[in-house]
Amino acid sequence: MNLQSGTYYWPTTFPDAPTYPLLAEDLSCDVLIIGGGSSGAQCAYYLADADLDVIVIEKTTIGSGSTSTNTALIQYSGEKMFTDLINTFGENYIKRHLQLLQEAINEMETASKNVTIDCEFIRRDTLYSASCAEDVESLKKEYEFLKQHHCELAFLTKEDIEAKYPFSRDAAIYSYNDAEINPFRFTHALLDYAAKKGIRVYENTEMNGHFYDKQKGMMTVSTKNGCSIQARYIIFAAGYEGMEIKKEKKASFVSTYTVTTNPVKDLSKWYNRTLIWETARPYLFMRTTRDNRIIIGGLDDNTTYPEDRDSKLIHKKNKLIEEFNNMFPTIKVQPEYYLAAFYGGTVDGIPIIGKYEEYPNSYFLFAFGDNGTVYSQLLSKLIVKEIVEGNCPDLALYLQERPLLNKR
Repeated sequence: MNLQSGTYYWPTTFPDAPTYPLLAEDLSCDVLIIGGGSSGAQCAYYLADADLDVIVIEKTTIGSGSTSTNTALIQYSGEKMFTDLINTFGENYIKRHLQLLQEAINEMETASKNVTIDCEFIRRDTLYSASCAEDVESLKKEYEFLKQHHCELAFLTKEDIEAKYPFSRDAAIYSYNDAEINPFRFTHALLDYAAKKGIRVYENTEMNGHFYDKQKGMMTVSTKNGCSIQARYIIFAAGYEGMEIKKEKKASFVSTYTVTTNPVKDLSKWYNRTLIWETARPYLFMRTTRDNRIIIGGLDDNTTYPEDRDSKLIHKKNKLIEEFNNMFPTIKVQPEYYLAAFYGGTVDGIPIIGKYEEYPNSYFLFAFGDNGTVYSQLLSKLIVKEIVEGNCPDLALYLQERPLLNKR
């Protein structure tokens, strides 16, 4: 699957990342994780302290897929407002979803402190602004729902925004204690932690087939280098490429674009270095990095053809820089890295744990959406809880066939 093209910033931040061997023998284990990106690493992290034999396989190198293009704005709010999700799922359902998202961010922070590799986790506030006057009412409604459920945030007027930023918007939700992270280093940090706890990790080991033995209750996965792995449970954490193994009808794709600038000397005009995004669809988003670069992304395009996606990269790069200059005219930037990538979402705005009859004892982790890293942390924990403890009631909220619990 041609996921992305361009130049990638995150791998340059960790040139001496750990490496892992190629699988060279047949093995068996309790849990096999297929995929060495952030989702697979988050699953491995939660399994590291379980009394289970775990293997991770990655078809290329760790973090080389969508993890390398992930902009890693760590937020609980997503593309679909919670007030809109309530219309589909009911208030109790979405209240629990919000709680789990907040817990996932907290657990990412805890994980960043447990590992030995610095993954550049830092708490950041978020400015979520109304892109036009017509969006103010829905933004206010969203604010009231979040406030009711004890989220730490404020509602900013046009005057408030103009007092803090060099641009103007009609209104905004200002959320406290979201975060940002380096997703490439985070993925390596979690797998390094897991490997030191005894989890076996193999790079350049690609799955090319599978067979379920009913008598043994085991799945056998074959690899392109001629080896096989028998496992009691399989977690397919292959990101968007998981769709090549099992097509999920609730998932959909667009193309998205990202620019990472040169380091900037003076960011004093950027209030609190907040994460920034907006109500427009497609929306624009921005964040800063540890070394004072600026990541600008968005301008999504509905094309799902790689050639069409890539042909628009230079135009989108220039447009993203132009949009940034309009908002921050005194911060001078040059694009240093820029890329085009597929971006997956779900039709109903909730990520997916796929459990399918044709894949017994298997879980597909489809953490699709604009909060993919947070979704991965949330779903990883639920999947591991069900494997280890035999039951996880919250997992039902994310199955591909939504139960629509507590709809009212």
